[in-house]
Amino acid sequence: MTGWARAGSKSKSYEVYMERTGKDATDVATIISVDQNIDGFETVMQKCLADKFLGKRIRMSGLIRTKDVSDWAGLWLRIDEGKPRKTLGFDNMHDGKSNRSIKGTTPWTNCEIVLDIPTIATYLAYGALLTGTGQIWFDNLKFEIVNEDVLTTGYGVDNLNR
Repeated sequence: MTGWARAGSKSKSYEVYMERTGKDATDVATIISVDQNIDGFETVMQKCLADKFLGKRIRMSGLIRTKDVSDWAGLWLRIDEGKPRKTLGFDNMHDGKSNRSIKGTTPWTNCEIVLDIPTIATYLAYGALLTGTGQIWFDNLKFEIVNEDVLTTGYGVDNLNR
């Protein structure tokens, strides 16, 4: 998949590719397990500069569809500062302020992550992940600046060492 990087603890247990099956019959990204039992995960990710979001609260949203997810799946967003990388904020829909991860088989569902971007942030790393077996499709990831009245879903630098 052009522009996306793979990472995970059991990458050989998954396939990642584009498939024409989107909500509007478009190409969407998918992660599918190829082994029967997997104690691990696979993610596909991208990274971008944080500069236009510094000091703002942002919402990352996207669509996810799942089939037979045994453990959990979701979108994720990490805020990083420089090199060496220091994490300033994080949410993966499982380890945020609440567990919003997806299990089983679901139709296309809009998912959201809301985080505050510190003024010292350098990069945003983001993507989708599948833990255990099953298949996920994801599409239409986007970022938008939101007002302070929209509650954050994950942890900032002050809460990461909880």
